[in-house]
Amino acid sequence: MLVPLVLILSLQAVLHIKHAKAKQSCTIAFDKLSADCKGLRLDSVPTTQLPDSLEELDLSFNTIHVIRKQDFVKLTYLRVLKLNFNNISLVLDDAFQGNLLLEELNLFNNSLTEIPFKALEPLTNLKVLEMSNNLYSQASLGAAFLNFNQLKVLSIGGPLVSSLGSRDIYVLKNISLDKFAVKTGTGFRDYEPGYFKSLSTKHLWFDIAFDKNPDLLPKMLKDLANKTFDVLRFRNLFEFQYYTGKRDIFYGLQYVNAQTLTFYRGKFNEEVMRMALKNVEISPIKALELLLIDFARSQNRTQGSSVKNLSLDRLVLSDISNPDIMRFDWSFTWLNHVRKFIVWNVNFNSVPCDSWPEMKSVELLDISNNQLLDSYIYNPLCDTRNTLHKLDTFNVSHNRLTSLSDLASLTKDFVKLTTIDMSHNQLQYLGNGACDWRKTITKVIGNHNSLTSDSFKCLPTSVNFLDLSYSSLDQLDMDYFNKASELTELLLSGNKIKFIPSGWKNRYLRTLALDGNSFGLVSMKSFKDMLSLRVLTAGNNPYHCTCDLYTFIQETTSKGKVTITDWPNNYKCYHPERLLNTMVSKYSPGHLACDITLVIIISVSTTAAVVLVIMLLCYIFHVPCHSDADWVRNHLLPCLENVKPPYRLCIHERDFIPGKWIIDNIIENIENSRKVIFVLSHNFVNSEWCNYELYFAQQRAIGKTFSDVILVVKEPIDPTSLPSKFCKLKRMLNTKTYLEWPQQPTEQNFFWIQLRSVLGKPNSIRPRTISRHSRLSSARSVSLIEAPQIQDPEGPDEEDHQNSPQPSNKCQLTCIEVA
Repeated sequence: MLVPLVLILSLQAVLHIKHAKAKQSCTIAFDKLSADCKGLRLDSVPTTQLPDSLEELDLSFNTIHVIRKQDFVKLTYLRVLKLNFNNISLVLDDAFQGNLLLEELNLFNNSLTEIPFKALEPLTNLKVLEMSNNLYSQASLGAAFLNFNQLKVLSIGGPLVSSLGSRDIYVLKNISLDKFAVKTGTGFRDYEPGYFKSLSTKHLWFDIAFDKNPDLLPKMLKDLANKTFDVLRFRNLFEFQYYTGKRDIFYGLQYVNAQTLTFYRGKFNEEVMRMALKNVEISPIKALELLLIDFARSQNRTQGSSVKNLSLDRLVLSDISNPDIMRFDWSFTWLNHVRKFIVWNVNFNSVPCDSWPEMKSVELLDISNNQLLDSYIYNPLCDTRNTLHKLDTFNVSHNRLTSLSDLASLTKDFVKLTTIDMSHNQLQYLGNGACDWRKTITKVIGNHNSLTSDSFKCLPTSVNFLDLSYSSLDQLDMDYFNKASELTELLLSGNKIKFIPSGWKNRYLRTLALDGNSFGLVSMKSFKDMLSLRVLTAGNNPYHCTCDLYTFIQETTSKGKVTITDWPNNYKCYHPERLLNTMVSKYSPGHLACDITLVIIISVSTTAAVVLVIMLLCYIFHVPCHSDADWVRNHLLPCLENVKPPYRLCIHERDFIPGKWIIDNIIENIENSRKVIFVLSHNFVNSEWCNYELYFAQQRAIGKTFSDVILVVKEPIDPTSLPSKFCKLKRMLNTKTYLEWPQQPTEQNFFWIQLRSVLGKPNSIRPRTISRHSRLSSARSVSLIEAPQIQDPEGPDEEDHQNSPQPSNKCQLTCIEVA
């Protein structure tokens, strides 16, 4: 009971799936001009889903049985209707009465038992009518076709058609077709001469098997004599068995004027091949294609080759399981006069040495898609010096080649080689062989390989086109690009290149593709030496959104010299993190942030302005001090230094040691002075340096007598107006006698007598070298340095001798502070 239950559940599951698929809706285009209902298992036309505006409707691969008027009557604009691969057995007479604009109708591979002439009659605008592979037994066309003056493509017939009559397609006599295809069944038994008499077409396709009646083929070819076709195509010429007869069934080919003869599928042996080639050899046919045929050796092989003058523009061998076809008559003489030789998916595993000389006329050799290894095509023992002297293009793509050096060695004698396609291999350079490429090579297609930076050592340098896309490159070799000076187009998409090298020079390079790599930095310097660059593709890279990138994009897009083909959709920020996945087109750091020139101008201007302001402030705050400083220089110093014996003075702008901190100079000079003179004025109060000097002088006076500090009031000062920080100065002014500078000149001589009296007589001290350094500031600090005392003839004053400190190694200074 378990098995039936499983079967029932499986059947229910299948029915459920079918039902679910049947409920799927058609895909309607946004503009409502086309609808795709393909493969939805529909058993009828979904009229309710279809908008009236449709121009194209695809209902192929469904299970529709009948076509009625109501199915398409509202689709009055319909031009294309695809009903192929359904199960249509009946098309009602009025099915297309509302579709008078219909241009393409496809009824291929259905179950029609007769051609629906009545339904087709109104469709006088038809250009394409595909109705072959149906179940009608007669392929005779009715009078309705006399009105199909615009018809270009027509296919008729099916597996039940067993004969073709002379009047079957007579109605096409006034129609010039692009393609006519006729199909019969395996039971095809009768052909009436004259069937093709009225036919005019560029492409003639036969889907006719001559297994049972091979003698019908010569009759058919005779009807085609002196007709001209672009393509004459036979499908399944021998579908189930090889022809073993002795009669030349291809005799009529020599009279057929066809540009291309195609044998598609079917069984061929050596004898059939020889018959066909012998007739093609003396025919006007210029191209021969053998596609997907089943080739076999003949049991009774004819010795030697009878095909030596097969003059073809193109010979194609494609998808043939037996590689023996390349040597079907045990030689390669049939290739002597072939200009383009194409071998696809034949999977041969060797190229005999004697094959190369026979391809002396080949200009294009395409052996792609054959799973070839290096050893299959390159044999160092083969002498290729006198072979392929006309070869221009060599295609070895989609194979399993690994050695660039072997490929270079193989092609070194192809003296006219200009183009090589070696894409879709595993090519690389292992450094174990010479790479002497022909200097004639100008185009190399090498995408989808396994290249490294060393591989550039084994690439042609004469190229003007180089495609190395998707080849795992992570670094470029600038030495190669310096040598490849004629390069005009370079494609490096989809690699792993991490940076754009500096100094990349290619003066003729016009097109460069770098999209899909791993570099993030790009700037105007990246391509500055590519003067001819016009087209750049560089999207899908992890860009660092910086000013360099912004400037590069702005300059490139605004000036229009270089066209960025994939801008802006493929350009996104990868760094910094806050800009991840931001469109580069929306990244705008600001003009000031990225314009270095503007930043420099603003910086210089700002600095200059600040300097000017400081100088102005210094001048403003320094002016009030000039009168005090001038008084010290013009009055105080001369009156003390020019007496005999002179006093030695220390003033900051002349005697401070250069390089020392100002405070250190102040402290040292105050400590080394015997007397400190403060010239008091209103400016003194506003000078911070004077405040420092007063503080240190006061500290010096601690523990000593205040007689070492002499106050000279240059201008009247009210002690009560002094700030609180001058509390000691206030006390000194209130408790200590001070000297006042008289404003009347007649009283000034007495001031000098008083000052010298307070200072006392100069003592004898060791001379000291004073450093000269001019320095102006708001603080005017001077020291009075006593000069060596001249011996008084009357002897030293005893009182002075007792009160004055004795000469020592340190100078005794009288320091004058003035603001």
